[in-house]
Amino acid sequence: MTIKIFTDGAARGNPGPAGIGVVIKDDEEILLEVADYIGQATNNVAEYMALIRGLEEAIDMDITEVAAICDSELMVRQLQGEYRVKSEGLIPLYDHVQSLIRKFKSFSISHTRRENNKQADQLANLGIDAQQG
Repeated sequence: MTIKIFTDGAARGNPGPAGIGVVIKDDEEILLEVADYIGQATNNVAEYMALIRGLEEAIDMDITEVAAICDSELMVRQLQGEYRVKSEGLIPLYDHVQSLIRKFKSFSISHTRRENNKQADQLANLGIDAQQG
């Protein structure tokens, strides 16, 4: 069964305080939610960090088939090979995602509109809010 991983990264200030949100679910239920603070980062770095965390959590849960759903069109198109990764700060994150993808039997990534990714977005903001107290 393919497990869906919804991810979002948020940065207030870009760069600024940043958080990640991850929702891992099967067809019936949420298996895991993550809201975490990642320090100072750009929005694009936060998006990659959210996906990395989601993939790492899926590996830890022995999930083998993943459909990642993200609202970062840039990241999705980079990972689909449509855009080159030009930012020096994103290249190592892109490479890390590629190494994680190889650990799955099947992997797909797709872009969704922000309004369809509200749960991961709320978790990313919760990660920032928890740190800023």
